[in-house]
Amino acid sequence: QVQLVESGGGLAQPGGSLRLSCAASGSIFTFNTMGWYRQAPGKQRELVARIGDIGNINYADSVKGRFTISRDNAKNTVYLQMNSLKPEDTAVYYCNLDQYRGEKYVYWGQGTQVTVSS
Repeated sequence: QVQLVESGGGLAQPGGSLRLSCAASGSIFTFNTMGWYRQAPGKQRELVARIGDIGNINYADSVKGRFTISRDNAKNTVYLQMNSLKPEDTAVYYCNLDQYRGEKYVYWGQGTQVTVSS
């Protein structure tokens, strides 16, 4: 089985920064993508950023230039550095792991609240 444990959420002021971490444990395959999604109240879950095992990265347009995703393969950990935070970044952020071995296996973290407010 696979477990994803998130940390680093909380309250930040507009213009501030937060850093999220997500550590994966269990049966981790070589070929995988790790990422972050978010869900605001009344809205659908949306992609924030994701990074593949070879370092290929995708960002949502709304966070480009403000958020940076990175990973430490030795620790099976993905990070999301969030700068220049805006109130519209307020959401529950979920860590995601997609693994590939013949088929796709999808795992989610429990979610961490990020609130941007003055």
